[in-house]
Amino acid sequence: MLIIDGYNLLRAVQNLTEQSFNITDVQLCSILSEYLYRIKKKGSIVFDGTGPRDKTAFNNLYNLEVIFSGSSREADDIIEKLVLEDTAPKRLIVVSSDRRVKTAANKRKATAVDSIDFWMEAIKTIEKKRERNVEPLAKFIGISEAETEYWLKVFGLLK
Repeated sequence: MLIIDGYNLLRAVQNLTEQSFNITDVQLCSILSEYLYRIKKKGSIVFDGTGPRDKTAFNNLYNLEVIFSGSSREADDIIEKLVLEDTAPKRLIVVSSDRRVKTAANKRKATAVDSIDFWMEAIKTIEKKRERNVEPLAKFIGISEAETEYWLKVFGLLK
């Protein structure tokens, strides 16, 4: 199980490169959802505030629960609560660069991971899995005439 400090990760990603500067919370969640699918785990991402009025873009994300802290609490408060309530904290991974969140994770013997380190690993995992799942080109375009003729001869269908 992963618990992710939403805006902490988003800001860290936005500051990485010029290309990542415009990444949105919805895009971030979509990428995290793909990552969770690839590693077959569940996670929660917690954002400060109430979020957008229309939250439908956050629906149907694979194994990712999106939580907004509301107007009266901070995301850190909710993350600390989730860490405290977790029944298997040693299997819990908490993603944040925030000292308060990392301290809460360490107190429960959960793994605290810095946002940038987590993001780099997530992207590497997604890319590695995509490369492995690439189908051979011949599957889509078929085999050549010479190969067809060879196999017809092998099976005795062409003399």
